[in-house]
Amino acid sequence: MGVISLFMDWYVFQGIKTLVAGWRSKRLRMLVQWAYWFFFIWFTICFAYTVYVRFSNDQTTPFIQWMINAFLMLFVTKLVFITVLFGEDIYRTVVAVFRFFRHQKGKEPAHEPLLPERRKFVSQAGLLMASIPFASFVYGVTKGKYDYTVHRHTLYFDDLPEAFDGFTITQISDIHSGSFDDAEAVQRGIELVKSQNSDMFVFTGDLVNNLAPEIVPYIDNFGQIQAPYGQFSILGNHDYGMYHEWPTDEAQEANMVKLKQHHEELGYRLLLDENVNIEKDGQHLALIGVENWGTGFIQKGDLDKALEGVDENAFKILLSHDPSHWEEIVKVHPTRVHLTLSGHTHGMQFGVETPIFKWSPVQYRYKHWAGLAEENNRMLYVNRGFGFIGFTGRVGIWPEVTVLELKRGRA
Repeated sequence: MGVISLFMDWYVFQGIKTLVAGWRSKRLRMLVQWAYWFFFIWFTICFAYTVYVRFSNDQTTPFIQWMINAFLMLFVTKLVFITVLFGEDIYRTVVAVFRFFRHQKGKEPAHEPLLPERRKFVSQAGLLMASIPFASFVYGVTKGKYDYTVHRHTLYFDDLPEAFDGFTITQISDIHSGSFDDAEAVQRGIELVKSQNSDMFVFTGDLVNNLAPEIVPYIDNFGQIQAPYGQFSILGNHDYGMYHEWPTDEAQEANMVKLKQHHEELGYRLLLDENVNIEKDGQHLALIGVENWGTGFIQKGDLDKALEGVDENAFKILLSHDPSHWEEIVKVHPTRVHLTLSGHTHGMQFGVETPIFKWSPVQYRYKHWAGLAEENNRMLYVNRGFGFIGFTGRVGIWPEVTVLELKRGRA
């Protein structure tokens, strides 16, 4: 990674040289060039040290987090700048080849260089385009990570019990309380959740990053979320503390015991491969919750166990943290689960979403990574996450509060 980063730095430097080439002061030109290399060599050394400390000692300090954010911001910014320069280099190469053959035929002056010089306006255009992701990342790590957005969807089912026609569910996922650094901003998100006034509230996993105490400062906040038909939750992969180095297995298990207690303190009914019956006006639906099951992650969830006692003909809603569970197990299971609610992907906290276009690097890992999907007469909804982890920001994929309305019939 360090070699690739230095190569990118060298490529960007070619554009920087072009930009300052016309400056009258040679001393100032040299100062800019030396400052450029001093900064990026220093940054590469610091980032390498950050990676070593982060993964050898399992430490995350504000400096480490700042370095991770800065690396991602600079990497994407440089990549955009390089893409513009590379486009020009393709053109320069084509011209050089054309001139070479003309030289061979004596149709070009012999003293004319084969490779045209870089054009200043191209480097200026590259710098302008690169400023867009740079500014986006600055916004993402300061404001964007708390830019809570409500996504509303109406879902239609032919066999939805009549009493539940118009029933609303608010979902959040991936709180990752250990990453929060602005309690007031978090409370604004909670107020947004409360203001939806839904019939039921569900949380689909990853309450913490690793340690149960991370949620303690926010128990009173998230405990404010209440709904007439209850608050329900499940575990995500981070809740098992699998990314923390524990001194003993007993310590890890004790952490899990505390985390389950915190769900109870929040007022959330934690579903561990089990189901509950939701009754309204004498009619019922089955709410099912499984432990984490994910491709490439911990696979503890047992759907068969969770379905025990559920009527085959019941309307079923499943809470399952990782959408790959739906892809691999749920959508092909002999028992039809009408709707599965997941999270986990965060939309990678980076991407582009417009009414006609949606892209994130996470799509190369997960087929269904945000929003609605439907196959085999079964629906999946993937929440983009309430919190953040790793990169302490969000760019283009904003934290989500989902509101689903269940309707009887066809759309």
